Amino acid sequence: MQYRNDKYGNPISLLGYGCMRFTSGIGGIDLDKAEKEILEAYNSGVNYFDTAYIYTGSEAALGTILKRNNLRDKVKIATKLPQYLVKNPKALDRFFNEELFRLQTDYVDYYLMHYLTDYVAWENLKKNGVLEWIAEKKKSGAIRNIGFSFHGDCEMFLKILHDYDWDMCLVQYNYLDEYAQVGRRGVEEAHKLGIPVMIMEPLRGGKLVGLLPETAKKMIKENPRGWSAAEWAFRWLFNQEAVTCVLSGMNSTEMVQENCKIASETKPGEFTKEDFDFIDKIKKEINSKTKVNCTACRYCMPCPKNVDIPAIFRCYNEMYSESKTSGRFEFAQTVGLRKEDATASQCIGCGKCEQHCPQNIPIREELKKADKALRPFPFKIGIAIARKFVLKK
Repeated sequence: MQYRNDKYGNPISLLGYGCMRFTSGIGGIDLDKAEKEILEAYNSGVNYFDTAYIYTGSEAALGTILKRNNLRDKVKIATKLPQYLVKNPKALDRFFNEELFRLQTDYVDYYLMHYLTDYVAWENLKKNGVLEWIAEKKKSGAIRNIGFSFHGDCEMFLKILHDYDWDMCLVQYNYLDEYAQVGRRGVEEAHKLGIPVMIMEPLRGGKLVGLLPETAKKMIKENPRGWSAAEWAFRWLFNQEAVTCVLSGMNSTEMVQENCKIASETKPGEFTKEDFDFIDKIKKEINSKTKVNCTACRYCMPCPKNVDIPAIFRCYNEMYSESKTSGRFEFAQTVGLRKEDATASQCIGCGKCEQHCPQNIPIREELKKADKALRPFPFKIGIAIARKFVLKK
């Protein structure tokens, strides 16, 4: 494993463990499976584990696994304040103490203001006394480093970045988003200020791996480098000195092993002109096939009417990246045949999902288009008939 330093010279593994996508089991997270994966990562050199208050069961699972393996003081924990739920100064301690309890610890290595999208959210936190609160927690040692995670445009990111003496930041960044959201400009500005940059969505919610168009998969397979789709995405990030740590939501030991191997081998600045040109060709192929710019982050969920928005958009995109038949078949299997209706027909247009979407997708409008494409009249009839047989008591 390779390491890059945080603001104070502490080594951080180039690959970090994103704990949002632990595998679900009966009654919650499959703790035994998550433990095997975390231990595989730790034994391979990963020392940075990222979770958040709203990742259901994640903080508690991570805390339990670290405690029963005596690893707490051997790793770095990053978790996040749900700033969008903070309505008064007392809420700061209430959320933080609950997180400490879940994590079974008395300090957090990296504490982030979660999901800032504009300066107004940061201003609201300041009005609720967050600056004084941070100073007190850092003085006591309960928080070692303070940062923020961001979903929004570059101008707003830079305004927040320059407003406070941050210890780190977390942004969405990958080769498809090089000039979207914070983008290369924001990442390099943070680096110039000496602020470590942690990366989320390096594979764009699977879009840069399993959800690639078949033509792009073929191009990668035939490339003389011999790298996998995931390897191209990770190496593109690891190639940049401005990147401190790349989070991956790993949920198999095989995935952990592959990603750790890549993070152990890649050196900054080793990409050639031919490599960059190849990435540009892949980007063009992806953009020509994508209908909805969804990363499956699931911040739009849960829908009050049970519409599975990310699943619908995934199937909709698959219709154009692979074939209409495969997209519709996938939709029928994963959405259409659920016991509780999760199709777009349940949408009441409340717009709650759009308030939380980091990609600013007009979800209500796109759901209508997706539903029309995924469920033409014959498919509606077919799914209705299949439901009667599959879901009958």
